[in-house]
Amino acid sequence: MSDTIHLTGPETGTDAPKPPRKRHRVRNTVLVVLALGAIGGIASAASGGSHPVASPAPPATSAPAAPATHKAPAKPATKAPATQAPAAPATQAPAAPAGPTTSQQQALTSAQGYLSDGQGFSRAGLISQLDSQYGGQFSVADATWAVDHSGADWNAQAVIAAKGYMSDGQGFSRQGLIDQLDSPYGGQFTYAQATYAANQVGL
Repeated sequence: MSDTIHLTGPETGTDAPKPPRKRHRVRNTVLVVLALGAIGGIASAASGGSHPVASPAPPATSAPAAPATHKAPAKPATKAPATQAPAAPATQAPAAPAGPTTSQQQALTSAQGYLSDGQGFSRAGLISQLDSQYGGQFSVADATWAVDHSGADWNAQAVIAAKGYMSDGQGFSRQGLIDQLDSPYGGQFTYAQATYAANQVGL
């Protein structure tokens, strides 16, 4: 694009007008500058020009850690003092007499007399004899103590009683003699003792 400027000289006698294209020249110059700038930007973008550097992110700030809280030391458990109940006073049973009482000794003498007369007594029969109102009239306790301390052999006493029954002339069978010795109204021996006696007399 060329701009032609026509100038008229003084010889024509006419006033020369101001250059009308001067304003257009400035505008063209601005356009050229802008165009050059745009072309430079395009060229810079095409050639991989430098991109704007992103500003570094501010460093991450972590919240300050909460101070560690220490637990108060546990108080040692206090035990209540053990209270012991007062011990109950020991109660002693009254001491038993060292030896037999006078009544026990007398019952023992009577028991040994019955055993020695040759009738033959069972344990139960001798206690009944000592306790009977027609016999020794001792208490049951004294009679029992005396019989248990008499040292009698009850099997031997059963044999003596069996011989006495057979000698009175009644006549006994084996079973009859055993029943007589074992009966609560007879000898009051145990069945084993009565059987032993029957065997010993030959029945």
